[in-house]
Amino acid sequence: MAKAAKTIKVEQTGSAIRRHHSQRSTLIGLKLNKIGRVAELQDTPEVRGMISKVQHLVRIVGEK
Repeated sequence: MAKAAKTIKVEQTGSAIRRHHSQRSTLIGLKLNKIGRVAELQDTPEVRGMISKVQHLVRIVGEK
């Protein structure tokens, strides 16, 4: 039986306006591009790295 993958919910709290293009691309990669959007993503080291890159623009809502 396979283990259920851990997930993490992330909400965008800051605007991507006047941010570096790499930060904008990271938000798009996290399936976020508007304030208030919430995305449920798999909890992997890659996703954690993306979140840390834009930590001033997002917040973690919940983890499973």
